[in-house]
Amino acid sequence: MKPIVSVRNLSKRYHVGRQRNNNPTLRDAFVEAISSPLANLRSKRHGSEVELWALKDISFDVTPGEVVGIIGRNGAGKSTLLKILARIVKPSTGEVDIYGRVGSLLGVGSGFHPDLTGRENVFLNGTILGMKSPEIKHKFDEIVAFAEVDQFLDTPVKHYSSGMYLRLAFAIAAHLEPEVLLLDEVLAVGDNPFQEKCIKKMKSVSRDGRTVFFVSHNLTHIEEMCTRVFFINSGHLHEENDVGTTVTRYLKDISTLGERTANASG
Repeated sequence: MKPIVSVRNLSKRYHVGRQRNNNPTLRDAFVEAISSPLANLRSKRHGSEVELWALKDISFDVTPGEVVGIIGRNGAGKSTLLKILARIVKPSTGEVDIYGRVGSLLGVGSGFHPDLTGRENVFLNGTILGMKSPEIKHKFDEIVAFAEVDQFLDTPVKHYSSGMYLRLAFAIAAHLEPEVLLLDEVLAVGDNPFQEKCIKKMKSVSRDGRTVFFVSHNLTHIEEMCTRVFFINSGHLHEENDVGTTVTRYLKDISTLGERTANASG
């Protein structure tokens, strides 16, 4: 089967260093004048910037209908990978080919305009996905019923609670039928009934032949939903033959890190 997502030799490099204030106050200028000699000395000794590779030489293919879990410690590069797939972040090297529309929920309320109502944001997100108004209207009632925010549809979303944001954002992302759905910790805010509702919907999305990438620290959800699991560690991608083995490798890595930390502090 032809892959719907193909990634080849993907890397992302960030330059971490001291940033200059382009609009300094008088106080900022005074502090700058005092601190610059010391800062310049440190830069000469250690270099003014440090290269950080969030992702390093990653390659994989994903076929339609797969649910891919992405796990790893904080700062491992999981969210960076999703942002590159969503074309929010440009890779430093490598290629990403996606054959279909991409829908993403990479944070609570991401993709929403805060001053627009819930109703208006449904149509805004659908338009961004390339859908026509009749297509969005066809799905509108289903989205509202799933999100359970019908009483607040004509309220600007900046007045929504985080839970309301999440319910509507997930409903939009899951029901507007992108071929590839990118989800980053979207179940962390919702209560248990809503989490179960989302899990059932993601399984339904997969059965319909659409592909899901799912970042989560909840390993129970990962093992329950995912057909594959990517373990990202220091920017490198690891994948074992089955979901359970990859999760076990991740847990072993966490345990080893904990032992090192305890020994260092002791």
